[in-house]
Amino acid sequence: MREKIGLIAGNRKFPLLFAEAARKKGYSVVAIAIKGDTSSSLNKIADKIHWISLGDFVRLFEIMKKEGISKVVMAGQISPHRLFSKEVSNNHEIQDILRSIKDKKADTIFGAIAKKLEENGFELLSSTMFMEDYLPKAGRLTKKEPSPQEWEDINFGRGIAKEIAYLDIGQSVAVKHKAVIAVEALEGTDNLIRRAGKIAGKGMVIVKVSKPKQDMRFDIPVVGLNTVKNLIKIGACCLAIEAAKTLFIDQQASIRLADKKALAIVAL
Repeated sequence: MREKIGLIAGNRKFPLLFAEAARKKGYSVVAIAIKGDTSSSLNKIADKIHWISLGDFVRLFEIMKKEGISKVVMAGQISPHRLFSKEVSNNHEIQDILRSIKDKKADTIFGAIAKKLEENGFELLSSTMFMEDYLPKAGRLTKKEPSPQEWEDINFGRGIAKEIAYLDIGQSVAVKHKAVIAVEALEGTDNLIRRAGKIAGKGMVIVKVSKPKQDMRFDIPVVGLNTVKNLIKIGACCLAIEAAKTLFIDQQASIRLADKKALAIVAL
């Protein structure tokens, strides 16, 4: 009998890739899918799936206990705007959790969920387990090398990004000619890119990093094909990510497109 692993699945492709990788390693994947965020494609990949509304989030503890699960992974994001939705504000159990924490930073919220899991007898594992192939090593990933000016913006932006990541504001910044054009907050990287494009036009560098004390169990940096497409739309010149700590989804397709459009991508 295969060992079960619980997957709390958020949006986009990360949960799908994790489920595929875990099954290849011999695990039986029992997924808790969030209505309105989790892709329906997970139905075809997970061994078993339970769909819950965000307002019924606390039900996941009951579900996992009934399934006999002890090990859990969180993969994918819940759309940040839902934190302020009626389904959350009208739910007393979720509000009790939110009132019990000092602030609503990502680490604080995820940390509270992790603590709740542990209190209920579950072990929260690193979301990058089985995902080594999606964590690029240091080096240039595309044919194009950043120019000396772009390297100056990358190094400048990296320092700024680490500072905002330390404060748990966001993990990405947009830089042009050593000016900080935009800083990521709850809206996410794609919206940061669009906003930066409106402000400063072409020639942007986007830098995405991990937090100085990154908890690999949750909220790790992720980029992918959508990121690259959005960068191309605004005429960005370079994407810099942190090596070994950033998940790069659809890496081959992303690099092919970046090469075609002369976008440089480097892992720092």
